[in-house]
This record gives sequence, structure tokens and C-alpha cells, in this order.
Amino acid sequence: MPRPVCLFTGQWADLKLEDLCQRARAMGYDGLELACWGDHFDVQACLSDKTYAKRQWELLSAYNLTSYAISNHLVGQAVCDLVDERHRAILPPAIWGDGEPEGVRKRAAAEMKDTAKAARRFFDAAPPEVKERLARTGRTVVVGFTGSSIWPLLYSFPPNRPGAVDKGFADFGKRWGPILDVFQKQGVSFALEVHPTEIAFDIVSTRRALKAVADHPAFGFNFDPSHFGYQGVDYVGFLREFSSRIWNVHVKDVWWSESPTAAGVFGGHSDFGAEGRFWDFRSPGRGRVDFEAIVRELNRSRYAGPLTVEWEDGAMDREHGAAEAVDFVRALDFEPSGRAFDAAFEK
Repeated sequence: MPRPVCLFTGQWADLKLEDLCQRARAMGYDGLELACWGDHFDVQACLSDKTYAKRQWELLSAYNLTSYAISNHLVGQAVCDLVDERHRAILPPAIWGDGEPEGVRKRAAAEMKDTAKAARRFFDAAPPEVKERLARTGRTVVVGFTGSSIWPLLYSFPPNRPGAVDKGFADFGKRWGPILDVFQKQGVSFALEVHPTEIAFDIVSTRRALKAVADHPAFGFNFDPSHFGYQGVDYVGFLREFSSRIWNVHVKDVWWSESPTAAGVFGGHSDFGAEGRFWDFRSPGRGRVDFEAIVRELNRSRYAGPLTVEWEDGAMDREHGAAEAVDFVRALDFEPSGRAFDAAFEK
């Protein structure tokens, strides 16, 4: 059975969900990974209104669409971050409150616990075919960010004080442990999108993040190769090492230069798409990510979840790119062989 091809709605939150459903269906997507912003998925409405989940599924079904994950990146970011005025733009007013950093972090943690409960209610209301797919994967998934109190310490000058980084991972474990306990109680799994600015952004930091939460059974990963390639991280190696905890996959591409540029890997404080950058996100198939190797590794690990396009390309019309991307992913995906290719010679 081919993996469903979905579209992450985070970059489309300026559109009403019904408008996006119309467009996604016309493009040929099977489903949507619903972002918890815009009007795409409202955590508190799902918990307070007994008809909310049913109405969301009715809207998706009206356009022959499904969903296999919801995403709460923005609130999750505030759980561990050193909160400042920038967070106000990405957080719901109720989470921001008066902006006092520790208060924001605590409200964000409470909202992530509620996200687990809302996901349980939403997927309990899912159509039978969605429940069957989720049963095959063994997971009901919320994708998101964790934030990080130590991301500003990435370049160690002035030199980081002894134990500062260890303290940051301990802070992550202390704040996310209770959240993950709620996820586990609800039968929902949290998939961190391993990403710069998060507690885990490459293979080494991912190992430390797992250790910080004592390999919590509700903690795994959303795999997005675009965040590894330009860093020089072995993204296929990431899949191999953490295969049992890859619970969601984003298909996003990135281009990086083969020669020196004016703005290096740190970006030179330039905007995406600016001339002279070392790297930029690209529409799937138009960057340098080896998706063929990724699909083969996903097949080896028997990943049965969706392949979800997270569309970002600052130089391309998004509707053109998203329509092109669904065809790219369908052509890319294939089922593993159930036999050796030379088995016929044994006869």
C-alpha cells in the first residue's frame, strides 16, 4: 500500500481551512497535516466543543482528504526558549499573556499537554480508514518543536562555562518530561522536528536529547532532511540510527552551494532568497537532497506513515510548487521488494 501524500498546512495558515482543502484536493493530495494556528486546528475548541472533531473530519471528508498528524510547532517552541519579544508574534495571546518569560513557558507547557488530549479526541473521531492506517504505524502523532535554552550557546565564544550545555539539556528534560507523560497517558506520540533552534538539531544533539528524557517512549522525531543537508549532517545516517523513532516525515528540499559564498552557513543575517546565501530551501526535487536514498532507507525501516510536503521556496509561486511537489513525491515513493531480484535463477 503506497504511503499517503499529505500537505503540511503551516505555510498556508493565511487561508481558511476549507479554502485550503479545495486547493489541496485539486492538486492531488491525500490529506493534510493540520497546524494548530490559523483556523486549521484549535486545541482548546477541540477540548471544549464535543462536536469540533466531528466537524473537522466532515470538512476534510467533503474534499476526500484525510489527516494523520497535527502540528503545534509554535507553542512548543516557547516551552524551553529564552522567551523574548519575538515570540509574541508566533504565540496565541492566551499563551503570551503579559510576556513574563517563565509564565509564557509554563503556559506553553500546559498547552502542549492539552494538544495531546486534543489529538486523542480528534483521531478517536477519525474515519475507519484513517484509524486503520494509524494502527499500521502504531502511532498517533503530534509534530512540533521543543525550543532550547542553549541554542544561543551554539558558537562557544565567549567560551561556554563548564556544565552550561549539560544544564540546558537537563532543563529540556525537566520541562518536557511531564508533557511527555501526558502524551503517553493519552496514547499519543510527540515527534520533534529536529531543526536548528531546537534542543536537537543534528545526530549528536539528538542522542543527548533522548538521554535527557530517559528515552521516553512518547518522544520521537519528525524527519525533515532539509534541516540537515546544508549543515553537513548525514541525514540518511540519521534515519538509520533513529529508525524506530521516526514517526513522521516531511518532504522539503534545500540547495547549498558547492563553492564559497558571501553569506555562509549561518546566513549572514540575510533573508531567505537573498543573493549570496550559501543555502536556501527549495521545492521538492529542485534542491540537493537525495530523496531516492531516503525512500530506500524508509523502506528498510518499514516506515508506514505519510510523506508530507512542507512547501517552502521563496523564489517560486507556492501553488505551482505544491502542485508540482505532490507529483514528485508520488513518483518517488515505492514499496520494498518482497523477494530477491535474482531469486528466479534459483529454479
